[in-house]
Amino acid sequence: MNNANSLPDVIAVVPAAGIGSRMQSACPKQYLTLCGKTILEHSLNALLAHPAVKRVVVALSPQDACFHQLPIAGDKRITTVTGGAQRADSVLAGLQAAPSARWALVHDAARPCLHPDDLARLLALTASSEVGGILAAPVRDTMKRANAGRCDIDHTVEREALWHALTPQLFPLALLRHCLQRALSEGATITDEASALEYCGYHPELVNGRSDNLKVTRPEDLALAQFYLTQRQR
Repeated sequence: MNNANSLPDVIAVVPAAGIGSRMQSACPKQYLTLCGKTILEHSLNALLAHPAVKRVVVALSPQDACFHQLPIAGDKRITTVTGGAQRADSVLAGLQAAPSARWALVHDAARPCLHPDDLARLLALTASSEVGGILAAPVRDTMKRANAGRCDIDHTVEREALWHALTPQLFPLALLRHCLQRALSEGATITDEASALEYCGYHPELVNGRSDNLKVTRPEDLALAQFYLTQRQR
């Protein structure tokens, strides 16, 4: 694996324009507090801790009144842009505003538990890949496919080759921008950055990531994220 000094400069984009309605909270979920910092601050700090990540572009909602009140907003490595209605729009806005770099990372604003070892393994792809890849975790649970529009089981899905897609996701910046622009213009369904590359015929690599890299989506996720972060601080 390459050491940090041999890695190319990387720009990170963090889409943070969502409202997180499933959290049932008064503010967007990225601004909920864990271990004395907001979820978003933990996510940004995890990226900025790696010396290859030179800049981070955060895509914010036009109505966001929270970010610039945070201490991390004063970090000169961070810039902000106005995000869009969908995740892909926000990521594309971030890429358009990003300084020149060969590689771009995209990380969820609500993934505060990214481990530095996972980030280092993902960034090592810059030495061997022309397409990039994503952190992912093999599916361990039995997976069921429901009948359409109903809450009963149609069949069990073979889990052998199934992975949970995580973030960060890492791609050549120009390639990711091109694929997002094409997918959006053609009305494709884009659920993460890798799906834009897949739509355009590319096959990003899967980098085995830790299962504690959870995305805070529901209220019960907060306690688990708090536990993981507390354990690391000991």
